[in-house]
Amino acid sequence: MLGRWFAIALWKRVLAALALGLIFALVWPQGTPYVQFMGDLFVRAIRMLVAPIVLVTIAAGITALADPRRLGGLGGRTIGLFALTTAIAVSVGMLVATLVQPGVGAALGTAAPHALGEPVTPYQQLIGIIPLNIFEALAKGDMLALIFVAILIGVGTVVAGEPGKPFAALLQSTSAVLLKVVGIVMEATPFGVFALIANAVAANGAAVFVNVGWLALAVVLGSLIQIVVVHSLILKLLAKLPILPFFRGIVDALVVAFSTASSSATLPVAMRVAEKNLGVGRPVFSTVLPLGASIGKDGTAMYVGLLSMFALQAFGTPLSPQVYGMVLLTGALAAFGTAPVPSASLFMLAAVLSAVGVPPEQTALVVGFVLPFDRLLDMTRTVPSASANLVVATTVARWESELDEEVYRSKAEA
Repeated sequence: MLGRWFAIALWKRVLAALALGLIFALVWPQGTPYVQFMGDLFVRAIRMLVAPIVLVTIAAGITALADPRRLGGLGGRTIGLFALTTAIAVSVGMLVATLVQPGVGAALGTAAPHALGEPVTPYQQLIGIIPLNIFEALAKGDMLALIFVAILIGVGTVVAGEPGKPFAALLQSTSAVLLKVVGIVMEATPFGVFALIANAVAANGAAVFVNVGWLALAVVLGSLIQIVVVHSLILKLLAKLPILPFFRGIVDALVVAFSTASSSATLPVAMRVAEKNLGVGRPVFSTVLPLGASIGKDGTAMYVGLLSMFALQAFGTPLSPQVYGMVLLTGALAAFGTAPVPSASLFMLAAVLSAVGVPPEQTALVVGFVLPFDRLLDMTRTVPSASANLVVATTVARWESELDEEVYRSKAEA
């Protein structure tokens, strides 16, 4: 039976668990306290993983830049462009969420409206980024401090050169182990979703699902804006290239990105498309695209910004300029360190919400609410990530005189 269970795709098991949780709550609402422990275990598992994932994956991602080809001018331009598109993507997600307001009125289980405590001054926020004790920051789950430490460790490892290589290998190995642990926790997700949904419906009724449609609409709108507007402007203003040949040339890569929901799985076809359809030189696409599979996360950044606003709207958190700024900063940094695997952004969501005062228990409830529908949303938001990687590769190739414009422009007549 175990073999049959694991042979079923996880998203199908999660959907089945959601349906069973809904039925359970409607048929026997008095019984939901008996299954609540599964939801509590799920919450604790997420809480356990967030801090080490943020620390290790971001540091490991930076150490991947130790390849000399990625540390020169080409690497600097590439990272700068990815940082730009990632920050814009978070802003797009926040803007779409502010306009559509998918979280307003969303009944996320028994979560009460959440108000922040005493406001923290910008000076205190700036000073707090640097922790007095790394292990204390890890124990408390201080996400801004952990992100700072992760960047510092990654840069220090790269600068150390040869002596730093064993530690870089350790970071990469630890990151791989953590991703396996995430996989184990994700296998338990159907049980957590069953309990969380059962308790949510028993407490609030089936109205808990009303806002999912608005969230999906917001993801689609955010993805379209990032691709059609932001990426087009980068091509037109920074690369000085026509837009139509680019989008005609990358269709194959976008289709693969949508169907696999994975930037890594899209990499081979993206490299072929960059060379054959866009005319990007091998020195550029062989460097930029693998790097983009690790840090080029426009879709994730847009989704983290959007979902953060969704959660804050649902919890009734006052949305001050300070909160917007914190979501933008932590969202961009967290997206940079997100692993290129399906649903990884849900774990990074905790880094953003924690920075604005949302406790892990409520964050886990958001994850449990969204996860049953996350497969389709994940497929959608992987498309702008794939587009961003190819936009950056094309723009850098143009700057480095590694773009065959005859090949690129030939797609205009295709």
